[in-house]
Amino acid sequence: MAAVVGFLIISFAIWGIGDIFRGFGRSTFAKIGSTEITIEQFRSLYTERLQQLGRQMGRSITLDQARAMGLDRTVVKQLIAEIVLDERVRALRLGVSDTEIARRITADPTFQGLNGQFDRQRFEGLLRQAGFTEQRYIAEQRRSILRRQLLGTVIGGVTLPKAAVEAADRYQKEERSIDFVLLDRAQAGEIEAPPPEVLAQYFEERKGLFRAPEYRKIVVVALIPGEQARWLEISDEDLKRAYEERRTRYVTPERRQIQQMVFPTADEAAAAAERIGKGETFDAIATERGLGEKDIDLGTMTKGAILDRAVADAAFALKEGEISAPVQGRFGTVLIRVVKIEPEKVPSFEEIAGELKKVLATERAKAEMLAVYDKIEDERSLGKTLAEAAEKLNLALRTMEVERSGLDRDGKPVTDLPDQQRLLAAAFTAEAGVENDPLKVEDGYVWYEVAGITPARDRMLDEVKAQVEQRWRDDEIANRLRTKAAQMLDKLKAGTSLAEAAEADGLKVGTRTGVKRGESAPPLSPRAVDAIFRTAKDASASAEAAAAGEQLVFRVTDVVVPDIDLASDDTKKLQDALNNQLSDDIFQEYIARLERDIGVTINQAGLRQVVTGQSVADDN
Repeated sequence: MAAVVGFLIISFAIWGIGDIFRGFGRSTFAKIGSTEITIEQFRSLYTERLQQLGRQMGRSITLDQARAMGLDRTVVKQLIAEIVLDERVRALRLGVSDTEIARRITADPTFQGLNGQFDRQRFEGLLRQAGFTEQRYIAEQRRSILRRQLLGTVIGGVTLPKAAVEAADRYQKEERSIDFVLLDRAQAGEIEAPPPEVLAQYFEERKGLFRAPEYRKIVVVALIPGEQARWLEISDEDLKRAYEERRTRYVTPERRQIQQMVFPTADEAAAAAERIGKGETFDAIATERGLGEKDIDLGTMTKGAILDRAVADAAFALKEGEISAPVQGRFGTVLIRVVKIEPEKVPSFEEIAGELKKVLATERAKAEMLAVYDKIEDERSLGKTLAEAAEKLNLALRTMEVERSGLDRDGKPVTDLPDQQRLLAAAFTAEAGVENDPLKVEDGYVWYEVAGITPARDRMLDEVKAQVEQRWRDDEIANRLRTKAAQMLDKLKAGTSLAEAAEADGLKVGTRTGVKRGESAPPLSPRAVDAIFRTAKDASASAEAAAAGEQLVFRVTDVVVPDIDLASDDTKKLQDALNNQLSDDIFQEYIARLERDIGVTINQAGLRQVVTGQSVADDN
């Protein structure tokens, strides 16, 4: 999720805030310098970003989910940054010419066709898909360029000193070797059962650890097309009718591997075609013209995927291995060769009957969903419980008793709940016996009611005696092993070797080489690795092992600091990462300074209206 939100921030920098932030509104969301933004203007922007995120994730994102992700804070932060930069650009009277804007747009690879040139049709199509007019896109590109020019003077060329890069490189690549002894649970010896009074005192001191959580009895009805579809019957007659109507949707169209040579003039193309007619090969002429296989191969494509209609018609009229006569295409006169043909594939009814049945059932469930929704709400408006409404409408009902984390009374996780985290969060903030609004999930709805609440409480020792005794035993083992580790360290400090100390206790000495910071593998725990790098060469120390309660006693036998190679790929990546981090720190400081200089005021009530889905009138 962090990667998706990061991409959204980048899209902000590309598209800008648009022309919607002009003028004044009756209900202000924010005032940033001389720019005032209304609540409805921010609502429009926030909704657009929410839709962008949904398209990237392949599913719709609710307002609750967006808040949980921190999308509201991200959008506000990015919006403020953009506007304060625009305010500074205006104050400095920076500008960019129309010619430069046009040059950048036409040079953008996104808008280039197969010939590597600007494609006007592709440009207009992509803008339509993104919901932009050409004028708006050009205006926003202008703002984006000016922001980058301003930021370039602030963070452009920022680099860390060589000494800092070397220090970071050494920190990452330093390796250490150790000899160690593992004190496992067997070294703790026999642990007798604790006397009743000891166990009772232990329990009293840690009663909160054994507290019974709050449980809630939750009644759930899910109205989701994918789920409802399981119970719908689709007749063979309906299936066969749908197959005939939709067969073309399942057809894999014919594809052809096509090669193409583009000639500057029709005469040159005709001459090449004549030479091929006399026996010369297509490849020989391509080689003669300095064209490699990548230069002439268009790939394996369907007819509809070829942008040039003339080329498409000619290529799909040839037989496998044939070469066309000269064809006047959009980008010049071409000769075409069909290398391979993959025929069209039409699946049989039996091959797609199962998939088609699921599709029809889901479509029918979707069509009926709103009607069922209304029926459920009608029943609830009459005062019926969710269970009574489900019984009358013959809907699947699920009742469970769970704690907040989703475990049942037996400590087993409850599964197969739609949007489980959000559902449980809502149920544990609702009141028992109170009607709640359904949750919108995926492409359906989930109704829930809290039928009963068992409050959290302190347990009696008799209820959790086994768990208490096991925890006491684990703590006792850990204490004994820490004591043994301390005794062994005392011997080492007195001059005893690690091998001698280990032999005295019947233990073996292990060796681990090439230990690096941030890398741990049993028996080394992350804490043990940290301890190793805090211990000097030839010195000894102890630390927790990877297994709970166990201890390591170790001696650092070698420290290797490799020579830094500033030209290596790893060091260059490290240097780039550090420079980017430094640039980001400077950028954040610069934005904070602009905010103080320009002045930023945010209407928190207006922000709540937008991120919770309220209307302006609701909050007035």
